[in-house]
Amino acid sequence: MRKYFTLKGPSALLPIVFFLLIFIGSGTYLTIQGVEFAFYKVSASVAILPALILAVFLGRLSLAENISVFLEGVREKNIITMCMIYLLAGAYTEVLKGIGGVEATVHFALQFIPQEATLPGVFIIGAFVSTSMGTSMGTIAALAPIAVGISQALGINPALMAGAVISGAMFGDNLSMISDTTIAATQIHPCSLKDKFNINFMIALGPLIATLIFFAFAGSGEAQDVQEVKNAPALIFAFPYVFVLIMALLGINVFIVLSLGLVLGSVMGLLFAPSYTALDLAKNIFEGYTSMNEILILSLLIGGLSELAKDQGGIRFLVLGIDHFIQKWAKRAQGSRIAEGAVSILVSFCDLCTANNTVAIILAGEATLEISKRYHIPFARTAALVTIFSCVFQGILPYSAQVLLAGSIAGVSPLSIVPHVYYCYFLGVGAVIAILFRWPRLKIIPPLS
Repeated sequence: MRKYFTLKGPSALLPIVFFLLIFIGSGTYLTIQGVEFAFYKVSASVAILPALILAVFLGRLSLAENISVFLEGVREKNIITMCMIYLLAGAYTEVLKGIGGVEATVHFALQFIPQEATLPGVFIIGAFVSTSMGTSMGTIAALAPIAVGISQALGINPALMAGAVISGAMFGDNLSMISDTTIAATQIHPCSLKDKFNINFMIALGPLIATLIFFAFAGSGEAQDVQEVKNAPALIFAFPYVFVLIMALLGINVFIVLSLGLVLGSVMGLLFAPSYTALDLAKNIFEGYTSMNEILILSLLIGGLSELAKDQGGIRFLVLGIDHFIQKWAKRAQGSRIAEGAVSILVSFCDLCTANNTVAIILAGEATLEISKRYHIPFARTAALVTIFSCVFQGILPYSAQVLLAGSIAGVSPLSIVPHVYYCYFLGVGAVIAILFRWPRLKIIPPLS
């Protein structure tokens, strides 16, 4: 079939732009109409379909060949690996929730909050829970109702308390070994979880301390009493979280880590959780699978769309444009700094457009990977930067799912919460400093050119 009009070079990026216009346009329109969670009413996995049709029909090859290119992107090794890890992570998280692991961690941690340290205590609990669970949304859903109850009893500004919860949740979303952001980043930029974590943690350590100090001053003078916790699950159910964290830090393969965590949580639930049966276990595993449906489907579709854009020269055009900017404005010795800045800006822009940090990492993945190769940025460092900056913007967007959920639970406007998500602001500043001073200087094998 002869093509009278095809996408080539810069025009090959049109389908991706079309996808963003549909997603942003629908979210903006529904926001104006006063619809809650407006940017999540039209799923990104649905908004991308017209863009895929455009890319396939206007591709440079025949229709059948363009479909083959799309399928090559869908079944690309990193995409399939990512999807399998999503399924394991979803099952693990739901089983741990089902046996009471989340409640055990939150309730017992709350009992050890020192006097005059409510806000930093909530932040630290959120950081631990989100790092263990690998999900910021799950952390907010579990911790926010308890935190808001404390804020009401003590007269603490609920928007400030919500900011502490989101800050802790985004800490773990960024650092967790099993978060979908980490899974996506380390699969797109092939590197070990341990290397990515080491770089990420060194950058996040300063912002962590600064946030604790800031929340300590913000909540100074407040008394608190959260010693009585009734019907809390046994602390033993929090053990699988610690087990998975330790195993991941030892550098063990993520498939093995998640599989062992799932088995351990399942056995503990069947042996020690009251009334937890094999049927409950099967139900939790299936719910874990379905909880990952949207991001799994979207990952496959974006993989296909990215492959079409790459085949038609769109990704190359984007990378060459960024490369031209780097060559024009940076001396050779500073090229890697500008390149890291370009990677950070690109993923940040994608998050602003999609309000989903994982989608932003996947959407920018082809370009950030190519820039990383071209300027010899270690893959682990690139993976750390894309998770950091996508999480920074995800935590401060008033239309992100995290801020909307926390605002709904706290009964306050999302806009009133955004100024109090201190950790995200400190993390952004810390990451910029790390780029400027090329820190941390860890021994990581650089990618091949």
